[in-house]
Amino acid sequence: MYRGDKIAAADKDGFYKELFKQLNSLLSLEDDWIANLANVSSLLFYQMEEVNWLGFYLVSGEKQLVVGPFQGKPACTRIDFGDGVCGTTAEKRETVIVDDVHQFPGHIACDEASKSEIVVPIFSDDEKLIGVLDVDSPVEARFDETDKKHLEDIVELVVQESNIT
Repeated sequence: MYRGDKIAAADKDGFYKELFKQLNSLLSLEDDWIANLANVSSLLFYQMEEVNWLGFYLVSGEKQLVVGPFQGKPACTRIDFGDGVCGTTAEKRETVIVDDVHQFPGHIACDEASKSEIVVPIFSDDEKLIGVLDVDSPVEARFDETDKKHLEDIVELVVQESNIT
């Protein structure tokens, strides 16, 4: 059973430092990929402020993402590489931060209240793209380089601690 309290930190780096401790503890209990994605999406959604949708899309076939574990309103089931922020991230193989999703060509809304978004690619140990972490916020310009750095570290930790099949 998870017993962590809401993280109270003075700054983002301090927040992520505490979050990383909770993630390490949570991931040390399980090595199943899907179970870990489910718990990570729940923990991040619970702990991160000003977030209204958070989850994973996993690579399916050659050039498509399929929804995986998430928290928030029901989501698009499949996204082609190149479509929306998630598909763009998958195609470019790099993190994408969008300050105003309404200005992003082809934005796909999981929640119509979303105003900003960050999507982080997830790579296997052999650098194969296996999915993306998608985080939406009802606040414009919610995400920055600090979020990028730490969320990239988080997806790397999930891969290291999981049995990816």
